[in-house]
Amino acid sequence: MNHTIIKTNNLVKTYRRYKKREGIRGSIASLWKRDHEEKKAVDHIDLSVEKGEFIGLIGPNGAGKTTLIKMLTGIIAPTEGSIDILGYYPNDLKNEFKKQYAVVMGQKSQLFFELTVNDTLRLFKEIYEIPEEDFQKTKHYLVELFGVGELMDVQVRTLSLGERMKMELIVALLHNPKILFLDEPTIGLDAVASKQIRGFLKEINQRNGTTIILTSHYMEDIKTLCQRTVVINHGMKIYDGTTDELFDRYQKNKKVIATFENPVEDIKIKTQNVVLLEDAPYKKVYEVAKRFSKNLLAELMEYEPKDIVAEEEEISVIVERIYQDGGECRG
Repeated sequence: MNHTIIKTNNLVKTYRRYKKREGIRGSIASLWKRDHEEKKAVDHIDLSVEKGEFIGLIGPNGAGKTTLIKMLTGIIAPTEGSIDILGYYPNDLKNEFKKQYAVVMGQKSQLFFELTVNDTLRLFKEIYEIPEEDFQKTKHYLVELFGVGELMDVQVRTLSLGERMKMELIVALLHNPKILFLDEPTIGLDAVASKQIRGFLKEINQRNGTTIILTSHYMEDIKTLCQRTVVINHGMKIYDGTTDELFDRYQKNKKVIATFENPVEDIKIKTQNVVLLEDAPYKKVYEVAKRFSKNLLAELMEYEPKDIVAEEEEISVIVERIYQDGGECRG
């Protein structure tokens, strides 16, 4: 049985920005009359999220993703429209509501850098008023899951970026939130750490039934974790449907990067729909239609590359393609 826990209707957030002409005359004129313009960061978004879903929220920078999350968590109030999260209006900022969700932002830390990890967790136990027995049980589970037992007595400021992100997630999950909002959780992490974080998030979603909304510019995060994806551009929802369909329909090309131990001057490529982007003795970069990428990889392997990587198109490219297609929403 479906259980809707997030519901928005015609959600709008409008900012008023003041404008001033350049120079001293403009500054003096603005003392008597200030011109302004209005910008819709979120433009009439309807969103419905069921309990236990893992949703990707994507779009280019400035699309309105972070503004939407801030409204869903009560940090800012909407200009128009309605929000219902687990029966609460977020901007009322009731303590009961704050205990229902958690937010992790890859570029902003909620940890206390001068404290040890154990002391940080103990502090958040008091903030969220977690009973001691529940605290110890959840802490043990999360420490085992993330494999960070040896780090509990070290100062937070000495942790690596990957270790710190694990601690950010442990702190966020300590009070067993029903909803977890993630804003670029793998930003700046290397491939190994990113893969670990994705594995932990999948475990939390599947084992605990935690509803997760993830924003990311990394295709691997979205494709690996999210069955459903919502695309936002210029504050508007332009796609809402399965992640598989999104990539099948709108991801047209791949970038293939091959590097070599010894210089390779001339490679004759027979594969169709290939564009050579970079041609250096030790490195070749190609753009190839997705359906022909396996053929290109097979051809390049004959030249014994030191390394070969096939990269997905950036999210901004896919969003632009959806927008050009008419911005048809699904779901």
